[in-house]
Amino acid sequence: MTPDDWELWNAWVRAQRLLTRELDRGLQRDCGISKAEFSVLVTLWRTPGHEARVADLVEALGWEKSRLSHQLTRMESRDLVTPTRSGPSGRRTGISLTAHGRTVIQEALVVHGNNIRRHFLDELTPSQAAAIRSWAEQTIERIEPAG
Repeated sequence: MTPDDWELWNAWVRAQRLLTRELDRGLQRDCGISKAEFSVLVTLWRTPGHEARVADLVEALGWEKSRLSHQLTRMESRDLVTPTRSGPSGRRTGISLTAHGRTVIQEALVVHGNNIRRHFLDELTPSQAAAIRSWAEQTIERIEPAG
């Protein structure tokens, strides 16, 4: 790699890190939730009935099952989600949004969207936005496993 290549790479990594930090701070400050909580809430928000099997959440989020289990336990204690149980053992097999969780994610989507617009989208020209979208879609297609 050339020195210019390294400078481009380092600028991109630093910009991404700073943007992510600002967006995460906004969720915490303005909505009282972490990025991880937002990820779970928005995933459930987008599922039919706002309910999903734990295994489906693991796959959708790309997390380890133990990480999701710990996260769900914390979110249950904050009345953001509630388990759905089945079988004779009453094991948690799914998770759904509570009324409070639905209220929180609806507010967070507006706040987070406004922060994304302010810190990212509003700063881009249409041609820059098109270039970033094209590059991102090509990168995802090239790297993400098929299926």
